[in-house]
Amino acid sequence: MTKRIEDFSREFYPFLHESNCKQSQDLMEELRFSLAEKARESIEVKEKFLAENRDQILDASLAMARGFSQGRKLLVCGNGGSATDAQHVAVEFMHPITVGRKALPAICLNNDMAMVTAVANDVSFADVFVRQIIALAKAGDVLIAISTSGNSDNLLHAFRTARKMKMVTIGFAGSDGGKMKEIHRDGLLDFCFTVPTSSIHRIQESHVALYHVIWDMVHTFLEHPAVLSDPSAVAEGYSSAE
Repeated sequence: MTKRIEDFSREFYPFLHESNCKQSQDLMEELRFSLAEKARESIEVKEKFLAENRDQILDASLAMARGFSQGRKLLVCGNGGSATDAQHVAVEFMHPITVGRKALPAICLNNDMAMVTAVANDVSFADVFVRQIIALAKAGDVLIAISTSGNSDNLLHAFRTARKMKMVTIGFAGSDGGKMKEIHRDGLLDFCFTVPTSSIHRIQESHVALYHVIWDMVHTFLEHPAVLSDPSAVAEGYSSAE
């Protein structure tokens, strides 16, 4: 029945279908252009970000590698999409897919939902990661916290707690860096990687590229123990917890 109605429509009102066809073609052409532009922008943002932060990335990777070489571990956290990125980071270190690279201890603090909801309910959402850091971390461990805005209170509280415990602290942020950039400037955050764009998608894409690069650099440093013990290879801004 539907087919017969469509045939009838095409026979008596062909201009309607021609118009729709043209509109569809125009839309598809616009979408092809949009797709290419998004890909170009994504590449440009990542390339510029990684180039401008090259030395800091190496410094942070060296600090992490030194921690792992001394038996320390990585804690990671975030909110929303950044929480899934935090899970991704932990999996990368715990379950390396590259042959020959060893598993490294990493914990995603978002994974314990019973703990997260208990603290959120009994204390405050701003403290959901603090209790876990106090219980699980020790001096020299590494904390990575991921936020597209840099303004998440629970991550800022986590950094302050980690600083008191003499952990290595690394923040992933976006836009102008938000409060993460402020506490980095005040010396409460060792490393702050800010993707300077208002696009949440481009920020998240750059964060993914960043933690994959850091993962690779950490393992590379671990394969060169002489570098880890070289006093001249001290990561800039790294507050040693030894």
